Amino acid sequence: MLKQRLMTAVILIPLFVWAILSLPNSYFAILFALIATIGATEWCRLASIPAGFASGGFSAVIVVLLGLMWVAPTDLLLFLLGAAVMWWCVVLGMVLNYPKGNLLKNRTFKMLAGLLLLTPCWLALVTLHNRPDDGPFYVLFLLTLIWVADSAAYFSGRQWGNKKMAPNVSPGKTMAGLWGAVMGGAVWSVVGVLWLQPVLSMGFIVLCMVTVLFSILGDLAESMFKRNAGVKDSGRLLPGHGGVLDRIDSVTAAAPVFAFGLLLLESGL
Repeated sequence: MLKQRLMTAVILIPLFVWAILSLPNSYFAILFALIATIGATEWCRLASIPAGFASGGFSAVIVVLLGLMWVAPTDLLLFLLGAAVMWWCVVLGMVLNYPKGNLLKNRTFKMLAGLLLLTPCWLALVTLHNRPDDGPFYVLFLLTLIWVADSAAYFSGRQWGNKKMAPNVSPGKTMAGLWGAVMGGAVWSVVGVLWLQPVLSMGFIVLCMVTVLFSILGDLAESMFKRNAGVKDSGRLLPGHGGVLDRIDSVTAAAPVFAFGLLLLESGL
């Protein structure tokens, strides 16, 4: 399993770095629309959407929504990303209260959750990538921020983890891992300030901390939906890693928060 994970990472990471730094925004948008569509097919399994016409229709709706976002006026970006942040606040309440509540028994709600999980993430990444001059670097920084925080959480959790963070959702995650992620993210946010030179350095560091917390929420949210569906992985596309959703779960929550916060910081609101 470890060998498969390493081989998949060795192949995919350079390809993604190349795509982020080299592709024009339109091609970048198409690539991540494809990833979102694959994620939509995996979500059908978590949401108990039958294979065939129903699952194909759900994926088609995702594609249509991405197309509408692509042509949406720039003025709508802040509103759409803000709505996504509000959605993740709702998800936080669901994670904290799991397994209480009946929403996860409702297929219509789970379909809506899939739409709100995938489409704002795509919009956030495309919006970041489309920034003049430094857009690709902001996307790359966001992804490395999540990876650094996740790695710090893993090692600190193994070393000092005892108190469970959300035992009903993901028994392996601990409070030590949470604090490790925050500390790792804090260090990397300073690297981001030196690298990207944002308008407000302290505001940017705070935004990175909030982004790290939401990345953990994204991971917990997918674990909640998988536990509710009784599956271990969202799919089997990536050897050693599971499905696409298993790899982008943290990004689905972190990207809208980061993009929304960055727009607020730069607009002076």
